[in-house]
Amino acid sequence: MRKPTPCFSRSRFAESVNTNPVIIRRIIGQLKKAGLVDVRAGAGGASLRKKLNEITLLDVYKAVEVVESGQLFNFHDHPNPECPIGAHIESVLRTKMLEAQSAMEQKLAGVTLAQLTTELNEKRRS
Repeated sequence: MRKPTPCFSRSRFAESVNTNPVIIRRIIGQLKKAGLVDVRAGAGGASLRKKLNEITLLDVYKAVEVVESGQLFNFHDHPNPECPIGAHIESVLRTKMLEAQSAMEQKLAGVTLAQLTTELNEKRRS
């Protein structure tokens, strides 16, 4: 049986990153929906549902819905067809933007929370 992860309150998270607890509550809700955290009612708090080495930055990135409709880069829906740039810019940029998104997601998939924790602890000791 694995050791349970400690619970932290939204206010403690918010204080740590210097933001409003409402923002933390929204993000924790998204992480819960994605199955990455458990949330404790009453006094509150959240704990990880998986081991640190089982959660990647890509998991977190996808959980907090940074990408709308699966695409990081969006284009204007109705460019002017009479404009030589507006009429063609999407077809010129779309492939490059999708390649950039794919490269970023591959990089995020290769970084676990365990790796980040190790790096953070090394920084704290130095």
